[in-house]
Amino acid sequence: MVYTLTIRIASCCMMLLLTCSGAKAEEAYQPMWESLQKHEAPEWFRDGKFGIYTHWGPVTVGAEDGPGGVQWYGRNMYVPNSPTFEYHRKRFGDQHKVGYKDMVGMFKAERFDAEAWAALFAAAGAKFAGPVVIHHDNFAMWDSAYTEWDSMDKAPKRDFTAELEKAIRKRGMKFIATFHHGFAWQYFEPAYKFDAADGKHAGLYCQPHEPGTPPTKQYLDKWLGMVNEVVHKYRPDLTWFDFGLGRLIPADYQQRMFADYYNWALKQNVQVGVAHKHRNLHEHTGILDFERGREDNLTPYPWLTDTSIGPWFHQKSVPYKSVDEIVDVLVDIVSKNGCMLLNVGPAADGSIPQDGQKILRGIGKWLKINGEAIYNTRPWEVFGEGPTRNTGGGFSEKKDKPYTAQDIRFTRSKDGKALYVLTLAWPKRPLTVQSFSVDHAAPDAAVELLGHDGAISFSVNNEKQLVIQAPNLKREHQPCKHAFAFKLTGFRGAPSADF
Repeated sequence: MVYTLTIRIASCCMMLLLTCSGAKAEEAYQPMWESLQKHEAPEWFRDGKFGIYTHWGPVTVGAEDGPGGVQWYGRNMYVPNSPTFEYHRKRFGDQHKVGYKDMVGMFKAERFDAEAWAALFAAAGAKFAGPVVIHHDNFAMWDSAYTEWDSMDKAPKRDFTAELEKAIRKRGMKFIATFHHGFAWQYFEPAYKFDAADGKHAGLYCQPHEPGTPPTKQYLDKWLGMVNEVVHKYRPDLTWFDFGLGRLIPADYQQRMFADYYNWALKQNVQVGVAHKHRNLHEHTGILDFERGREDNLTPYPWLTDTSIGPWFHQKSVPYKSVDEIVDVLVDIVSKNGCMLLNVGPAADGSIPQDGQKILRGIGKWLKINGEAIYNTRPWEVFGEGPTRNTGGGFSEKKDKPYTAQDIRFTRSKDGKALYVLTLAWPKRPLTVQSFSVDHAAPDAAVELLGHDGAISFSVNNEKQLVIQAPNLKREHQPCKHAFAFKLTGFRGAPSADF
């Protein structure tokens, strides 16, 4: 607003005061989609690219030696035609007498060490990390005023969220908390034919009800209250919600959750984000997440993949992915404007299995060399080139094919001064970057191979394509064991007409 010199000073001050007050009021988020649309993904999230979280709790007690579908142990142990039903009965006892409530008492976590976890996550190169604070099983991994079914009131009588929040922040990582309890209303429905039938333990199993019955107001109020409790006690920089958010939680509670968190962040002067799996909600707000999948193309918005090095909860019989596979997928995700949230499942005793530690340290070793091409980058105008494409969407990673030396992905520095060409296997000589049309190469234009000290020669062919002479190195002399990043500076160009 422009004020003329004819306005009296007092009036001017009053109008300025009203204008400032109005601007402040407009910044507050209302529990309405049109208000929540104003929120943007935090810059630290776009910069960080890689985070780690953990599925761990009473589920792990039964799951780590049990049959598949480990995250569904607390439900499937009550489903007579499930292999988990017979496994539980043989190992622990009849579900009328030994139910999930009794599994809680078996969760001892005697080897849990928040400092060791956080140190490992930092060594893996994570920029954000945190626990699943509550899974479908409705057991809170913090000291909660909303339930007695939490890790402080029950065994092992520790506030895991508090311990991890302190240890993770101490190492400079952002702290995240993931919520899966939106589905708790339906998760234990099979248990109502067994030890949950009398409703005595409704704080864990929810009040007995017929399948298909919508959640009660009491349940929804508790759901929202627990989210806000974690926000106020542990100050997460990112909250993440599983599918129950869109499946069982009605729109008015969704909106209140977003507004409460965004407004809390405004008062605290911190940047926060909310990740979820629902495109219909993403039209309004939040960071779109893909479970075990990803976008199949470059997007104008930042997004997230949540995946795991193996099963969600620790299971001894299931093998892990390789470091090479995880690194390749991370590079592909970042090239398309995404970030990765990688799960590792600790053992029931709280230790992280040695094979899991080895994988995380392997990722960290790669990032220590190539992190410049990942952290603090933005996507280029095209995400990449090569024969291998993923199908896109959630739960699509099983359809993925291995990447080859012909598969290239691009990232760029935030200031636009460097373009990174990442090959997903050791490149053949020469490496022709077909999608980059070089308009001009400055006298000091250079190509570097991250982690390699030797000079990298290059040329521009008649089609204006950059031709990189990759060094002829034996496997043991290559800068790393996985994807390889070439840094381009001093070039001016654009995607070729074919891309």
